[in-house]
Amino acid sequence: MLRIYNDLTGKKEEFQPIEPGKVRMYVCGMTVYDLCHLGHARVMVVFDVVYRYLKAIGYDVTYIRNITDIDDKIINRANEKGVPFIELTEHFVDEMHQDSDALAILPPDSEPKATEHMDEILAMIERLISNGHAYAADNGDVYYDVRSFPEYGKLSGKSIDDLESGARVEPGDAKRDPLDFALWKAAKPDEPAWDSPWGRGRPGWHIECSAMSTCALGDTFDIHGGGADLTFPHHENEIAQSEGATGHPFVNYWMHNGFVRINDEKMSKSLGNFFTVREILDRYQPEEIRYFILTSQYRSPLNYDDEHLDNARGALGRFYTALRGLDLDGVEPAGGDVFVDNFHAAMKDDFNTPVALAAMFDLTRELNRARKEDEAAAGGLAAQLKQLGSLLGILQLDPETYLKGGDTAGGLADDEIDSLIQQRLDARAEKNWAEADRIRDLLQEQGIVLEDGAGGTTWRRG
Repeated sequence: MLRIYNDLTGKKEEFQPIEPGKVRMYVCGMTVYDLCHLGHARVMVVFDVVYRYLKAIGYDVTYIRNITDIDDKIINRANEKGVPFIELTEHFVDEMHQDSDALAILPPDSEPKATEHMDEILAMIERLISNGHAYAADNGDVYYDVRSFPEYGKLSGKSIDDLESGARVEPGDAKRDPLDFALWKAAKPDEPAWDSPWGRGRPGWHIECSAMSTCALGDTFDIHGGGADLTFPHHENEIAQSEGATGHPFVNYWMHNGFVRINDEKMSKSLGNFFTVREILDRYQPEEIRYFILTSQYRSPLNYDDEHLDNARGALGRFYTALRGLDLDGVEPAGGDVFVDNFHAAMKDDFNTPVALAAMFDLTRELNRARKEDEAAAGGLAAQLKQLGSLLGILQLDPETYLKGGDTAGGLADDEIDSLIQQRLDARAEKNWAEADRIRDLLQEQGIVLEDGAGGTTWRRG
């Protein structure tokens, strides 16, 4: 039985899809005006694991992750660079895909773009006006009437009275109430604009997701995900828009991943502690970043620092060392049933990846014991370990490729390492222990770990 923490109800609930055996899931994707940062990576990895696991336990999943390709940030960045907004967004969509591919993110079934769904956006705004939930202002803007939706605040827990006390109308706003938000923004000079019944303009950010999600998945669907920072106002506004337009419940299960912190401070450009995926990939392998993200349960804060990434490297090193040298071609996963059961129990408890990883370590210890006694049993356990890893998107590399594929910037190349190891073996054969130790120390200083065994000396980057 899969249980999911539902932010709409504030508790874990047994997952019951609308249509038996099928899951419809929508996740808020990137606003494409810059490179992906670690917060984006966490959203992608978290919901990639949800997608993988739902499919693994037999669901037919339709996974939609949108692309916001028109909003204020995009317009401002395009103007700063002096390029058409579409050129800017196409560039950063390509960059986003490079990062997601590096992190082994499975492609969603569809990645709708806001600019490609203008008809659906306009139709939803018209329905909101006709249903009494929105109004057109004299200046060409269209606003959602928050007080027309009595359940506003049901996701975030915010009350209209509390929101009212801190609300204010910005200069130039034509809204009737400070709580109201824009569905359509009248065109400004030198900004992208589309025709509408209310004049040239462009959509507000919130209406884009309501239109794209319901267009792809229907009036009501199973799971809506995103970062915790989107709970209010974005997801709250999505509910008000979608339910105001359709008259049906919008989403049954709301999932939000926790914030990313850098050295125990909230990640922020203003604090100078802001990391892009590219910057981290310069120092760590993609699976190490992915593993690090999975060491925290998705709803918990994720604290980034070098020590945690180094720990991820060490943990993956232990997994891959256990798999090293085993020929698994054609080997079916076998054995380790208690560890497999523990893995699935963790994943079915709101996708508890830290506990699932602990079960994989228990399985690895069993594998290491079997390698000394029963090669056939070891092969089945190793295949089992890789199969569980695939549900998390890890342990999919050749062990030699991973163990020798660490950060080589300014370090030794593979052939240089192999040459030094041979020199050390020659020194040991000549009983020149001092020279052998000198070479080992030299390699250790370069982050190269040697492992002497009956089959010879292997190495990995530490």
